[in-house]
Amino acid sequence: MFGVTGSGDTSGFSGLQRQPWVELPAQRPYGSYFDELVDNLAAAYPALGEATEKVVVDRGELTLHIKREHLIGVLTELRNNPALRFELLSAVSGVDYLAREGADGARLHSVYHLTSMTYRRRVRVEVAVTVADPHVPSATGLYPTADWQERETWDMFGIIYDGHPALTRILMPDDWDGHPQRKDYALGGVEVEYKGASIPPPDERRVYR
Repeated sequence: MFGVTGSGDTSGFSGLQRQPWVELPAQRPYGSYFDELVDNLAAAYPALGEATEKVVVDRGELTLHIKREHLIGVLTELRNNPALRFELLSAVSGVDYLAREGADGARLHSVYHLTSMTYRRRVRVEVAVTVADPHVPSATGLYPTADWQERETWDMFGIIYDGHPALTRILMPDDWDGHPQRKDYALGGVEVEYKGASIPPPDERRVYR
């Protein structure tokens, strides 16, 4: 009906390969408040041109792709500058673009979602690193909310946040091997990795009522 040949499986489990999606850089004018935001950040952080790998506007959202050595400087100005005032780091998350590994190797992305309570604006800052060198400076010194969020991103994706006060597992056991949200992590058939764990019989389990 849809012109599918072969197995007819469009889920991907039969080996269907999709081309990796790559965000295209946006061109000025960006629209909305995005031009003003970028101009104010450039005035506050003169090295922004060197620090920025690309600016992406997609689905009405602004994303600044920043080199990791400039991350803390950019976040500092986004938080402190009176014309910007992104006081809230609402989330730190990770993304694994496995299909991009062969291009530049920077498949792991650390993503920072910032909100300005003063101006009611949002911006996303993104840093890309390789699996061989997954180090990113910690933002906990600027945003206390980054503490557990960076721990979760380390736990799930293996991104190492240098300077974090206690970068330990937060969801998986301390002795867990691997990072479950990486795209090359096994989807099934993984042996139970809880060391020394046991499941009691039903009549001995704790019951909450």
